[in-house]
Amino acid sequence: MAESAVKILILSMEFVLDNPGYAIGGVRHEISKVKLELESIGSFIKDAEKCKNQNEGVCVWVVQVRDVAFEAEDIIDEFLYHVDSMKKSGFRGRLAGVFYLPKILWLRYKTALELKRIRSEIKDIAKRSKRYDLSHMEASSNAGSNSQSCCSCVQNIGESSLFIQNDEVIGIDKVKDSLLSSLEGEEAHRVVISIAGMGGSGKTTLVAKAYTSLTVRKNFDCCAWVSVSQNNTIEDLLKKLISEFFDEKEDLIPKNLKSMDYRQLVETLVKFLHKKRYIVVFDDVWNNNFWRQISVALPDDKNRSRVIITTRNEDIAAYPYGPGGTHFRSKPLADDYAWMLFCNKAFSSQPNCKCPPELEEIGRALVKKCEGLPLAIVALGGLMGSKDRSEMKWREVYDSLSWHISNNKLLDEVKTVMLLSFNDLPYYLKNCFLYCCRFPMGKWIGAGRLIRMWMAEGFLEEKNSLNSEEVGKIYLKELISRNLLQVVKHQSFIRPKTCKLHDLMWELARSISEKENFLSICGEEVLEKDEKRARRLSVYNVDGAVKMKGDLTHVRSFSMFNDKGESKFLLDDLLSRFRLLRVLELNDAKVDSLPNELGNLFNLRYLSLGGTGIKELPTSVNRLRNLQTLDIRRTEVNVLPNGITELHNLRHLLAYGKEISAEHFAYVRGVQVPGKLWKMKNLQVLNCIQANADIARKIVKMTKLRRIELTNVKEEHMKNLCLSIDKLKFLHHLLVMTVDANAILKLDDLSKTPSIFRKVILAGRMCKVPRWFSSMLNVMHLHLHWSHFPKDQDPIPCISQLPCLEHLVLVNAYASQKQLHFESGFQKLEDLHISCLPELDEMVFLEGVMPKLVRLHIHDCPKLKVVPQGLDYLTNLEQMNLKAASLELVENIRGKGSSNRSKVGRIPSIKHYYEVDGQHSCESLSYTLYPTDWRGTLQ
Repeated sequence: MAESAVKILILSMEFVLDNPGYAIGGVRHEISKVKLELESIGSFIKDAEKCKNQNEGVCVWVVQVRDVAFEAEDIIDEFLYHVDSMKKSGFRGRLAGVFYLPKILWLRYKTALELKRIRSEIKDIAKRSKRYDLSHMEASSNAGSNSQSCCSCVQNIGESSLFIQNDEVIGIDKVKDSLLSSLEGEEAHRVVISIAGMGGSGKTTLVAKAYTSLTVRKNFDCCAWVSVSQNNTIEDLLKKLISEFFDEKEDLIPKNLKSMDYRQLVETLVKFLHKKRYIVVFDDVWNNNFWRQISVALPDDKNRSRVIITTRNEDIAAYPYGPGGTHFRSKPLADDYAWMLFCNKAFSSQPNCKCPPELEEIGRALVKKCEGLPLAIVALGGLMGSKDRSEMKWREVYDSLSWHISNNKLLDEVKTVMLLSFNDLPYYLKNCFLYCCRFPMGKWIGAGRLIRMWMAEGFLEEKNSLNSEEVGKIYLKELISRNLLQVVKHQSFIRPKTCKLHDLMWELARSISEKENFLSICGEEVLEKDEKRARRLSVYNVDGAVKMKGDLTHVRSFSMFNDKGESKFLLDDLLSRFRLLRVLELNDAKVDSLPNELGNLFNLRYLSLGGTGIKELPTSVNRLRNLQTLDIRRTEVNVLPNGITELHNLRHLLAYGKEISAEHFAYVRGVQVPGKLWKMKNLQVLNCIQANADIARKIVKMTKLRRIELTNVKEEHMKNLCLSIDKLKFLHHLLVMTVDANAILKLDDLSKTPSIFRKVILAGRMCKVPRWFSSMLNVMHLHLHWSHFPKDQDPIPCISQLPCLEHLVLVNAYASQKQLHFESGFQKLEDLHISCLPELDEMVFLEGVMPKLVRLHIHDCPKLKVVPQGLDYLTNLEQMNLKAASLELVENIRGKGSSNRSKVGRIPSIKHYYEVDGQHSCESLSYTLYPTDWRGTLQ
């Protein structure tokens, strides 16, 4: 991680040197010299990182580089902190400047000496690098030894799948049959079948079972299995192919195979495979480049040849390989299969591999940690099979699983497979990946929140025409594509909505983070120890008041996660020792007020106070001149201070009040803002604020706005608001809510921007369908809230033709609509929410409408008593949720009549949410998979 520490410091130095707002006279020259010295050893660091585990001296050298980078950052930030604390404005400021001049001169002198010392240390470190010949390490055998050993181990694990007995493989029969069907398909062209999944997810085992089946062996003329590694060249792979194909005809293998070049190898393969039907497996492919060069060696003679590619990277799996290509994704084992696999390993010596009752609870908890990952389940089963069969011993392993992953030889395979994915990351993605373990294990993380924090930490470097947020989206998608992050919800037009680390990946990330002083996770037992030197601290679930001892000036990021809701955070005590913080996150902490010392955190980029009890921001907030994100969502703050407009670097202002039920009109509450908010020219996200005349007229000057949410919009604001919105060329997210449910929402004057909207939320009475609705060609999420369209103004015909619409929410959208007929269109719609239509008694879906609908929500429609017609046409429907539904509708769905069965029997999940005596309950109304069976269960 020395490479990332140096890169981030260099970027920070460049920012300081290029920013005239920093008074760094007297030390500018020394900062420039340190920067040049760091840049001069940059080429050595990358090579050293690759082989530090093979050479203790190199490892020490890398740690020295990292630590000196941290120390240089501390010196520069301390200097800027003290200079900032002496700044005053106005006449008093000029007087103070005279008073502080001796102090500033001494501070500059002292800092310059410190930076000279750092520069001398960097030079000494650079000299020591010559002992290890680091400039040639990449080419040397030592440089690749660790990587080669790791790759070799992973290849052995993969190839051992070819020899696993059928009774050792659990839960893949169905997908194996699908794979065999693809192999035996009638497509004459050579077909490439790709299978993607995270390391250890069982994709190689799946392919091995199909590859070794009798069906494959008898239907293909020749076959080859090639394990691909990160170190293989194309020539290596071609030689492996020749060796595999010629395995039973060794006399045909060219004697000069080892010395053959690319062209000779391709010619040999093309000649051998001519008119043959072959099957080739490329296991664990790491990049797309190989296919362009290797595909020419695999002729397409239209005789139904097949190629299978397994990969950890979704982008590789989705590559256009040609006609008939099929893409599989390895899924985690279902809970029952995972438990069965674990028991087969842990209790292999017991009759029927049965788990003793006293170990079942802790055993299932261990299996849950694996999240359906077969390799981890098998390894963990082997580990637990070697332990005493006592609950105490098993719980010890559960509580120290992170240590076991790092140190226990029986889990080496899991560690090796996961490390290979981590080691393949460039330095900037390693930072982003490790950062995810600051959140509690299993916690889903908002994608926007994660990107904003990466930006505050300095992980996101603006590139070409891309700003930091756009770079962050690219990094996030890359981590997801590599199957290092899991995704639960998507907003395809922006980014994945929430994501998290697999539990075992989290354990690995924590282990690496602690070792590298990148991040430390603290519980109550370690808070009072002065042994943590990590740059980032996360505190989990501490009872009582949070107290931390020791020097905390090295800490740049602090987060507290408090699911118990019992700890109290003593900000007054800690802010002075956290004076160089870049990130402060106190979501849902017991904080009722903020001290004025908050303004001293000049380095702060990210401040999140969501869900706390604060009622106002201190006036000193105007001194946080580097702040990029201010998050006060779900707090009691109703008014922002006038000084907020001085935060010229603020990019994200997240300020809506506590939410209430979405069925209410004012389901979101905006905060009052100063009239001069328009001066904040760098704002990109502004939600959710109360509109006023100045905002309506002058937001046009906030040219970088991408997202704006306005409440309390009055009729006199409408015209100016439309004129302003029309000139915001980057705006893709718009929420407009009128002052109350009876106010008319008049946005007819919009003309240009609707074509760039991606998400639109309109809350207020609408007398007619706006003429610009049909021009929302890129909108993917449309929410019409309390629109009360009259009978002669139905928006459905217009909305149905929007080509990109994926989510449609209609809440009290009609004044007295009795029927909803969906006749055509909605070709990309995946989610449909219908809510608060008191007169609705009929819903109809005609054939061909909504072919991709996955989720249907019907809430608070008391007169809807019959099952919507045409549900059987919605062939992709997976969920139907009812809330406060009529008893007749529930009984009709529950009924066993054949007509209802044909409508809803195919839907996997049907749930009814209702309230009894103030208690919320959920009833499942789903049919089982068996045509004559029925299941209705209370949850």
